[in-house]
Parts: sequence; structure tokens; C-alpha cells
Amino acid sequence: PVPAVPGLGTVPLSFTPSLLPAERLALPGQHKPPGQHKPLGRTRSEPLPLGDLSRNAFLTPLLAVPRLQRMAKPSEKPRLRQIPSSEDMEAEGTLPEAAAEGGDPSRARVEPPRPGSSGKEPERTQKMGQPQEELVLQQAFLWDSFQRVQQQLLKRQPLADPPVLPPGHRPLSRAQSSPATATVSLPAQDTKALALPVQEQPPKPRYTTGLVYDSVMLKHQCSCGDNSNHPEHAGRIQSIWSRLQERGLRSRCECLRGRKATLEELQCVHSERHVLLYGTNPLNRLKLDNGKLAGILSQRTFVMLPCGGVGVDSDTIWNELHSSNAARWAAGSVTELAFKVATRELKNGFAVVRPPGHHADPSTAMGFCFFNSVAIAARQLQQKGKLSKILIVDWDVHHGNGTQQIFYRDPEVLYISLHRHDGGNFFPGSGAADEGTGTKGTKGTKGTVGAGPGEGFNVNVAWAGGLDPPMGDPEYLAAFRTVVMPIAHEFCPDVVLVSAGFDAAEGHPPPLGGYKVSAKCFGYMTKQLMSLAGGAVVLALEGGHDLTAICDASEACVSALLGHEPEPLPEDSLRQKPNANAVRSLEAVIQVQSEW
Repeated sequence: PVPAVPGLGTVPLSFTPSLLPAERLALPGQHKPPGQHKPLGRTRSEPLPLGDLSRNAFLTPLLAVPRLQRMAKPSEKPRLRQIPSSEDMEAEGTLPEAAAEGGDPSRARVEPPRPGSSGKEPERTQKMGQPQEELVLQQAFLWDSFQRVQQQLLKRQPLADPPVLPPGHRPLSRAQSSPATATVSLPAQDTKALALPVQEQPPKPRYTTGLVYDSVMLKHQCSCGDNSNHPEHAGRIQSIWSRLQERGLRSRCECLRGRKATLEELQCVHSERHVLLYGTNPLNRLKLDNGKLAGILSQRTFVMLPCGGVGVDSDTIWNELHSSNAARWAAGSVTELAFKVATRELKNGFAVVRPPGHHADPSTAMGFCFFNSVAIAARQLQQKGKLSKILIVDWDVHHGNGTQQIFYRDPEVLYISLHRHDGGNFFPGSGAADEGTGTKGTKGTKGTVGAGPGEGFNVNVAWAGGLDPPMGDPEYLAAFRTVVMPIAHEFCPDVVLVSAGFDAAEGHPPPLGGYKVSAKCFGYMTKQLMSLAGGAVVLALEGGHDLTAICDASEACVSALLGHEPEPLPEDSLRQKPNANAVRSLEAVIQVQSEW
């Protein structure tokens, strides 16, 4: 028989002998009259029957449909085809093909056998054949059964918004390419009202305090793995970041991830040799095409630390894979935050970074420092931000020898440091009040010392007298009141950068500081600096190694940056006079100021 199928034209049908008993393939409640052909068997590509097929109302009509013969590739997956009903074939005008030839459906045209096909196939087809009309009716019956099963399945999962169909139109079943879960119809929409998807713009940062931190800086660790041997360890910034979260301060700030400083940015402060030594690791050195690199790397020396690790000196550890990335990320993060504050994209900011940087000079790594992050940020603000007045306040208990050396001849950067000096007997030994004095500077220049054009722009509040008694809140408040703020207001900076080391805070042992400055005092000093440069103040973490002390101080500083009213200092701290050693130190600074 050659039935006409919509979309396919006349297609010959071929049948294969059944591999299953007839009673297993019959529809429920249907009995085959004797004398009819055997039910069709399973095709090679169909799965084996699972259990009693008569119980599966969904698979039965599919297995009972005669398959259309076609040549298929061995690797091609079997496909299910929808067999149209008699009504559909009548609508297409393809059913009465036999009538067009004479009206007798039994006079169906038979195609000659294909070349290469077996001659027995037409005989088997004739034996198993049946009138065309009966075959089509059987297909229509199976198709209707399949539709009823589909309707039952759909009733079990009612549609949220059933589509409105014209009367008499039968709902369409799921298409072969549709996903199995696509049973819920979408509400009708006006296609004209649909707009093309527009890429969302990143949210504009809030005009508030910025915080910068990244876990890249945690990987700068000694290979010994014992933090007790190294006061400068990853737990410092982890603890501060967690404290800011616990107190709810992070949610009120704009958190930035920061970035890694480029080699060009590092070289605006450091020498090329220094940058290649400490700014590269075995992975990114492969990308550098520099003939000097091999010679420079062969000259570097490391020391073996007592813990078994490696360092550039007895204190400063070096991790060949991660130290360079961490140091560059700290420098880049401080620079990024400083630019956002200087351009008033952010109100102010605090950089939770490590390793510190204020001891690193143009060609030397020392004191846990590799790249001078604050100095790099200041130089970039000068070169790219076109700022002409930058104030750097360094309240780390150690003198920032690297920052002083970098800007010693620069009149556009005012550097003020408050540090323990003890006549040069406390690390790093530099930072005397009269350091750099020589020939008299320009008449009318007030304040500080320096060299060349930078004379008068370097201030050292060098505490003397050791820890008898240690310096605390009264001494630091007196220094701000008599030296720091008067000079800073006269300088009138465009932006304020703070090397915010917290090792002067109470809780540090004598070798690391030994002073007793409270967390409230650090918050108060931050509040004082916010009266400068329109509040454009950026704090960058430097030293500080007692976790509780640095967390308390960081919390107080960020709270002040957010504009919260700081907790009032005790009355005795406000009224108490600074100790005798502090008075002598301040008098020495003021005397030097008066000469210039």
C-alpha cells in the first residue's frame, strides 16, 4: 500500500513480522478478528518493552503504529513521528488519492521494487496487506487514542492560564523539540511593546566611605606556616575585615576589591631593578621580555630565617610565588582608593592592606615592606590626578623612612610623622626633629625641614625618653594641637593620605611599640584630619600587630570616617598635660619650625 502522508507525499509502507504475541500488542478491550494480519513487531531502534504493555496507555499506541520505512544511519537516534488522523488527511486533500484514479481504494498503485532490494518483500507485503481505507482508519484510531492519553496527562497538571482557542479546534500536543516541562502557557503579550534587552549599567558607588580589601594579600606567608614567628601575618587584615563586618560598618561603606599595581606605577617611586626584583614571580616573569631580568635576579640575595623560611632580611619574609602579587595588590588598592576619593567619587576611605609600605625606599625592601603604597598613590595623584598639594600623615610608631626619602625634595608633598625615636635607638633609627637642616631656606617658609625645593615640607615629631613613661593619648593630642593641625591647615592640602599604623596602640610589647594610645584617640585624630581637604582623607594600614588593638583602632577610624560621633575621650586625657619627655620633644620640633 502507498498511503499519502501530509508533507511526505506517497510513501510505501513495509511491515516486519511480529516478535511479540498479538494479545500483548492489542489495545485494552480490543480483540482482533481472525484472519487479519499479525500486529507489527518491535523495530530495531525501539527499546525493549517494559512489563505488560497493556498497562501503559502511553506506550501502547506508539508501539502499534506501523513505522515508515526509510534508510537511517546506524548512529542516528530513533524519532517518533506524529501520524495524522483521517480528518487531517481529508483537510489536506490527500486521502482520496485512490478516488482520483477511479474511486476504488483497492486500486492503489504499487511501486516497483527498488534496485538492490529483495524480491520477497512485495510478496510479504501482499500477504500482510489490507485495504488502504482500513489501514488509514486504524492509524486514525491510534492517533485519537494517543490524543486522549495526552489530554488525561494535561488534566493532571492544570495550566495556570489556559489558552483561549477557537471553537472546535483541538489543542496541540507538545512538539518534539519542546522541553518536557513546557506545559504552562505564557500570557499573550503585545509584540510591539517588547523592548530589546538592555545591558544594565553597574550601580553607581554611594558617596560614602570606601573600604578596599582582597584575599590575594593573605597569600603573603612564610613557608614555615607558623605565624607566631612573624608579627606581620595574614591574620591582621582578616581580623580587621571581620571586625568591620561584625560591627555593621562594612554594610555602610562602599567595598572595593582593589587591583594590582602595574610595573610602571611602581617605577614612579622605585627603581627598575627594585621593581623587577620584588614585583615579579616565576609565573609572570615568563611574560616579560627584558634582557636585564636574568642579570638582576642573579644578584639578589636572601637570608635563611630561624624558622626555616626565606626572607630579604631577618624580619621581612619572602614567598617566591605570592609575595610579589600581595605587595603589588596593596600598592594598587591604595592608589585606586586614593583616586576615587580625590575625584570625589567617594567621600573618604580606609585600605585594609598588607604588606605595609612606609619603610620601603626607592631601592630597598625592609621592615616588612616591599613597595611604598602611600608614596605610590601620592605620586600617581601628582602625575595623573594633577594634584599639587598632598599631605601625608604617618602616625605609625616607627618612622616612615622610605616615605621621607621619596619626597624629601618635593615641595608639593608635606610629610608629617609622629614616631618613637629615642635618639635614633628605635627602628629604623631615622626621623630626628632636625633631620635635614642645613642652609637656611627661603625667607617666609614655615614649618619643617627638607632638601632643595622640599625644604620646609618634612616634619618629624620624634618622641624621646623611651617608655619612662610611655606616650599615650595626652601626648598625641598635644602633638596634633600644637604641631600637626596648625601646619596642615596652613599647607591647605587637596587630599590627605594617612599611613595608619596602629602599633602605637596600647597592647603592643616594647620591641614593637610599647606606647598606650587608645582606639578612641585614633578615631579623634581621624576626625581632626577630616577638617582638611574637604574631608578627602584616605587611611592605609601600615603596622600594628596586636589583633585586638588594631581591630579596635580600625573600628574607631572607620566609624569616624562615616561621620559617627566618636566616643568622648576621658576627661583626664583631655586635661592631663603631656609628660616631660613629650614636652621636650615637642619643644624641639617647634624650635626647628621657628628657624625656618
